[in-house]
Amino acid sequence: MKNFRWNRSAPADGPLAEVNMTPLIDVSLVLVVILLLATPLAFESSLGLGRTATAVVDAGEEAIPSSVSLNILSNTEVAVNDVVVKVEDLPMALPPLLAAAANREVAVQCAGAVSHGTFVQVLDITKLSGAQGIAIAETRPGAG
Repeated sequence: MKNFRWNRSAPADGPLAEVNMTPLIDVSLVLVVILLLATPLAFESSLGLGRTATAVVDAGEEAIPSSVSLNILSNTEVAVNDVVVKVEDLPMALPPLLAAAANREVAVQCAGAVSHGTFVQVLDITKLSGAQGIAIAETRPGAG
C-alpha cells in the first residue's frame, strides 16, 4: 500500500516525473481573457482616414467651401480656413465651422517640421469636435 499511485504500478526503473499542466492552462486562459478585453479598445481608439481626390491640394488652389481646411503650421499654431489660431484654442474654433460645413469633412495639411504628437493631437481634437470625415492633404512637390 505504500507504493500505491492511483491505479499505476510502482515505477520499476526510477521515479515517476510528470509535467503539471494546471499552471500552463491557467496562464493561457488569463492571456485569452486579456486579449478578449483589449480587442474592442483597439478598435474604439482607431481613426479611419481617407484620401480622396479632393484631399490633394495644390498651393494656390482654393479650398472647397463645404469643408473645413486645417493647416498645421507649427507645434503651437494651426490655420483654420486661413485664420491662424493656437492649438489650445482649436477645440473652441472648430465646432462652429464644422456645424456650418455641409459635409462636416476636414482636410488636414501639415508642415514638415511639426512633431507627430502635435499632428495626432490636432487629429484627436478634430474627431472630438464632430468631424465626419478627415482627409490628409498633401502638397505636391514643386507646387507653389
